[in-house]
Amino acid sequence: MSGRRGRRSSAGHHGAAAAALRDGKAATVDPGARKRLKLLEIHRALNADPVDVEALRRAAVSEGGLLTNEIRRKVWPKLLNVNVYNLPPKPGKAVRTNHKDYNQVLMDVKRSLSRFPQGMRVDQRVALQQQLIDVILYVLKGNPQLHYYQGYHDIAVTFLLVMGPRMAAALLQILSTHHLRDFMDNTMENTKHILNYLMAILEQVKPELHEFIQRAEVGTIFALSWLITWYGHVLSEFCHTVRLYDFFLASHPLMAIYFAAVVVLHREEAVLRCDCDMPSVHQLLSQIPQDLPYQALIQRAEELFSRYPPSQLAKLPALQHHKRQAHTLIISSSSHLFSNPSLRALAPPYLSDLLTPRSTTRCSVGFLRPPACPSSPPLHHRWPCLQPLRPEALELAPSIHPPCLLPRHLQIPPKDLPF
Repeated sequence: MSGRRGRRSSAGHHGAAAAALRDGKAATVDPGARKRLKLLEIHRALNADPVDVEALRRAAVSEGGLLTNEIRRKVWPKLLNVNVYNLPPKPGKAVRTNHKDYNQVLMDVKRSLSRFPQGMRVDQRVALQQQLIDVILYVLKGNPQLHYYQGYHDIAVTFLLVMGPRMAAALLQILSTHHLRDFMDNTMENTKHILNYLMAILEQVKPELHEFIQRAEVGTIFALSWLITWYGHVLSEFCHTVRLYDFFLASHPLMAIYFAAVVVLHREEAVLRCDCDMPSVHQLLSQIPQDLPYQALIQRAEELFSRYPPSQLAKLPALQHHKRQAHTLIISSSSHLFSNPSLRALAPPYLSDLLTPRSTTRCSVGFLRPPACPSSPPLHHRWPCLQPLRPEALELAPSIHPPCLLPRHLQIPPKDLPF
């Protein structure tokens, strides 16, 4: 009898918490009760037939994200429509044989010590680094159209630490051909185009801040490592990194650039107080704070995405203006960066590597050197509408571009992918 009363009491408690959340009174709900309610909702979504992916997406975006790595191991595959019963084999050392990117991947992984948990035994870390190399090369070998970039390993290590090698390889396969695909071309044209959205968003939200950054001729190079590593390279706390990964995996592929915009907006006062010159503004913006109000920024990024969707921003004359200016500004920014010793010390390894040209691997900011001529017309000649992702959004496409030239954010993703 007492057991039944306990279960009824617990059910009543969850019901009251759920009602408070629905009524917008989440602040009055005990944090422990809120966490228990969220765990219950995630459990229900995972056990629904079919799995309630929309509920999982809401959980990933809402306060606290997916809460634990144990839950992430269950939910992240669902967000990317990965069949956990049909995983690739565990990547082995065979993928290293004669792979053109092996030496570069090896160097990048060796210098990624900060991405592994502090206090980890050396033999454990070395074993994980070997697994990381094999996971990256497995994905690249299976997708020869992809080009490795420095910073890709920062994303791969996050999935390896949370998911293990087999599941990490499966998730990275999907991400590399969808969310990250524009970063993995043989030139950086598409990445530059995505970075241009940052300034377009700032111009719509805070024209004064936008004008200040324009006058400083900073460009968008400060946000490059944010975007192409999903902030994994610049955040020191792993819990913050995986919280953002929850958000990005549940969102549109361009959400990472909206988050970059809200980070800059969050620092508006500090930016406007500093000297209006490239070294000063670049140094300030490139040092991303570690104590960001992540949930508030996530909510604001979602609001800006709804208010200024990519389809709307793409039509703005300002975006085309930034597109024309991008190459000049990036070259100007990089020349200041490398000529200033204090700024150069802040640069991540892959920016410093620009001073040592390589012929085999395209570096993450390789567009600072003349890009190789593509074999087909460039994908950055984009259709103005970037947001819709369903068949009805493509009805007018043939009259504008041949289907093969549609930007990847317009191409129809595999069934049930959540963007």
